[in-house]
Amino acid sequence: MRLFEPLNPPLPAWQDARVWVIGASYGIGAAVARALLARGAHVALSARSADKLRDVAGDPAAARGAALIEPLDFTDAASVAAAWHRVQAAFRRVDLVLIVAGTHKEVRAWELTDAESRALMEVNLHGPIGSVAAVVPGLLAQGRGAIGIVSSLAGYRGLPKALVYGASKAALINFAETLYLDLRPRNLGVYLINPGFVKTPLTDRNEFRMPHLISAEDAADEIIRGLERREFEIHFPKAFSRQLRFLRHLPYRLYFAAVRRATRL
Repeated sequence: MRLFEPLNPPLPAWQDARVWVIGASYGIGAAVARALLARGAHVALSARSADKLRDVAGDPAAARGAALIEPLDFTDAASVAAAWHRVQAAFRRVDLVLIVAGTHKEVRAWELTDAESRALMEVNLHGPIGSVAAVVPGLLAQGRGAIGIVSSLAGYRGLPKALVYGASKAALINFAETLYLDLRPRNLGVYLINPGFVKTPLTDRNEFRMPHLISAEDAADEIIRGLERREFEIHFPKAFSRQLRFLRHLPYRLYFAAVRRATRL
């Protein structure tokens, strides 16, 4: 790989692409699935609720692409593996697996419980890792393809109210970085997707002002543009992500003071 060339191998034109979106029933996952279908891609949609997935798929006559509904339990390795085999059988090849599923809960140190922490880690960290474990052998066997993992800008550094959520996303960032080092030499792409605040049913729970809040549709457009540019990290909205990327490099004394001043927490 040359120094200034794109970090990932090219994906097919969307009208020729086969994409599996895990976590496609609402929010960013649903918006990405709809956007890809509108561009003519063949998209397998997975989440727990088949009814919600059918709503996302919409009217087949209105979409340029084709939707495949494959319900699964993201936290059950056997369920993910079975869905993966069905997607492979239907599509014959899979060009991109997008792992979007995740959850969020505000937690302060005095609210921390072992049970809730383990449950959040199961969805946000173990679910994505288990999904990657399921799909990598098949992608290696076909000799091409890519994996996109949705983490969060909250994984950059510690933030108030994100005691466990931020930890899960920081671990996911590290996982994606290492995954890239392993898979890129084997002709597979890896995309790390770090959104800021996106209006979804999860962020609707937040009781604080969310700076640079964007719609799920805008987030989907950012993701698709990043995939087309073959970036490793797709971070957005840029006005917010650049601020956090700067704060990431501050020494702790300055970082803690800046966060306290910005959040008043």
